[in-house]
Amino acid sequence: MAAYESEITRFLRELKQQDPTIESGQREGRAIFDNLKKSVSYFLTHHVPEITPYLGFIFLGLPLPMTVVLILCIDLGTDMLPAIALGKERPESDILKQPPRPRHAHLINGRLLFWAYGVLGMIESAAGFFAYFSVLSAGGWRWGQPLAGSDPLYHKAVSAFFAAVVLCQVANGLLSRARRQSLLRQGLFSNHLLLAGIATELLLAWLIIQWPVLQPWMGTATLTWHELLLGAPFA
Repeated sequence: MAAYESEITRFLRELKQQDPTIESGQREGRAIFDNLKKSVSYFLTHHVPEITPYLGFIFLGLPLPMTVVLILCIDLGTDMLPAIALGKERPESDILKQPPRPRHAHLINGRLLFWAYGVLGMIESAAGFFAYFSVLSAGGWRWGQPLAGSDPLYHKAVSAFFAAVVLCQVANGLLSRARRQSLLRQGLFSNHLLLAGIATELLLAWLIIQWPVLQPWMGTATLTWHELLLGAPFA
């Protein structure tokens, strides 16, 4: 396999010398594959903090930390634009220095799934539960006490979980822009569409949590700045 890949590398080098457009096509092809991986990884990550609240509800008897409505707000609202914007990320500067990927390489592999589910997803879950229990504890709730779904304290705790996940997804979107090199080298402000997506994401989250008109529909409650930012250290 190594000999086969070295032959491909030599062949491509010769083609580039004969036709400069070959290099542009190779760069774009690799960029498309890389960007698809970035977008998929970003979108898969939030599934973990959406599932773990239900596991806690089923196995530990917790008051449900994330409602179906707020899960839909993430899937169909706050995360849509950043996921699309990652597909427009410019190629990393070292993209042509990487060896050709194997012929049977998959877009979604074990490494990507482990990174999205086993690392980033678990961090986001930890952020959500930290924010959730912090709000409940500050409101006087103790483990084992009943908590009605109509209780204002429950609505605040659910809102804090949602806010923590959104904050972590903002960090995840920025992190996903570069797979090998630093974000500074990639350019902090080079992807304008992603920046617009993040701004929209934060605005939607703010309205869902803080706007009194939406609160009865979303099951949320107004949070203080401290409560909104409980997930920031994890991000």
